[in-house]
Amino acid sequence: MFSTLLDYFTPKGKKLFFPLFDHAAENVVAMAELLKTALFETPFINTKDLYHKIDRLENIGDDVTHHINIELGKNFITPFDREDIHALTSSIDDVADYIHESANRMFLYDLKEFTSPMQLLADLILQAAIELRALIDALKDIEHVDKITTYCNSIYAIETKADHVYNKAVADLFDNEKDPIKVIKYQEVLLGLETATDMCKDVVKVVESIMIKNG
Repeated sequence: MFSTLLDYFTPKGKKLFFPLFDHAAENVVAMAELLKTALFETPFINTKDLYHKIDRLENIGDDVTHHINIELGKNFITPFDREDIHALTSSIDDVADYIHESANRMFLYDLKEFTSPMQLLADLILQAAIELRALIDALKDIEHVDKITTYCNSIYAIETKADHVYNKAVADLFDNEKDPIKVIKYQEVLLGLETATDMCKDVVKVVESIMIKNG
């Protein structure tokens, strides 16, 4: 009787929440892939359609976040603290929001050409998103500290590189671009791209907090 109850309650949180975490992380990867395509293959694609696809994926991410929050209110057993689940979900959603925001700025500003730093930042966002997806998957087995730490360190390194790329790109922009409107547009896009990597770092901070509490 006791084992039946334990089997019912204990795995339920994992089986319910982790597929949703995975869905949210996978959605971020899909958005990052589309963003990179937008910056690297602009002459060969329908950018309007691509930006709309990113917009739809961002809505899917919002739905997943909403679903997780609803389940938090319905379920007694959770894989870890409710506050941590909420923080993890929100931080993943923030990555999606800034990818969406970057794409939205490109679309609204009708940008047709992108600088090498913008392309590099888009590539770094995708790298961070892939590591993020692996990190969330590894969190299922929280006792595997070394594996989780490896993904955390990788995301930190990517975010640090993105900081350097952004700072140099902005400095070069002010030094070399004479059109003030173009400076404003490019700086805002660069900031949105760099902030997306910052949001990946925030996910890592939440994961590290979870590990401390549950290690």
